Amino acid sequence: MSLLEGKVIIVTGAGAGVGKGIALEAAGQGARVIVNDLGVNMDGSGGSAGPAQQAVEEIRAAGGEAAASTDSVADWASAQQIVQQALDLYGRVDGVVNNAGNLRDVIFHKMTEDDFDAVIRVHLKGSWNMARAAAPHFKAQESGAFVHMTSTSGLIGNFGQANYAAAKMGIVGLSKSIAVDMQKFNVRSNC
Repeated sequence: MSLLEGKVIIVTGAGAGVGKGIALEAAGQGARVIVNDLGVNMDGSGGSAGPAQQAVEEIRAAGGEAAASTDSVADWASAQQIVQQALDLYGRVDGVVNNAGNLRDVIFHKMTEDDFDAVIRVHLKGSWNMARAAAPHFKAQESGAFVHMTSTSGLIGNFGQANYAAAKMGIVGLSKSIAVDMQKFNVRSNC
C-alpha cells in the first residue's frame, strides 16, 4: 500500500514547478489528485487550461487518477468549487496543498496598491479560501491535512517583495491558527 492510497488531495498551482511536482508525487503515492492551476503568467496575467490538463495527462499516463481545475483560489466561490469538484468526483477530500502563487516584485516605494493586493489575494486569501472551503469536510470526517507554502522572504524579508513577504508571513500565522482550531478534529495544518 502506498503512502496516500485511497486519499484525495487538492494541489493548487499544480500546473508547473513545485506544485506539479507535488501533484505527481501525491498521485505516485496512490492519491487521486485535483490539479488546480489557472495557467497564468507569474504576474497573474493571461490564463490557459493547458498546464493543469497537461499535469493530469502525465499523472494518468503513469497510472494515476487526476482531474484538472482552473478555478481561482483567490475567489471564495471558486475555492468552494475546487473542493466541491473533489467531492463530486471522488466522494471526499483528505488534503489540501496551498501552493498557488504569483509575483509582482517591485521595490517598496514604487509598489502600487494593485501590486500588493494581487499577491495578497492569491497567496494569503487564496490559502484561507481553500482551507476554509475544506474545513467543514475535514471536521465532519475527523481527519485531514493542510500544507501551506511559505518562504524565507516572509521570515526575513527580501528586496522588492514586501507584498510577497507579507503574504508568506501571514500564511505562517494562518497555518498555526488553523492547527490550534482544528486539532480536536484530528486535522493538521503545516507550512
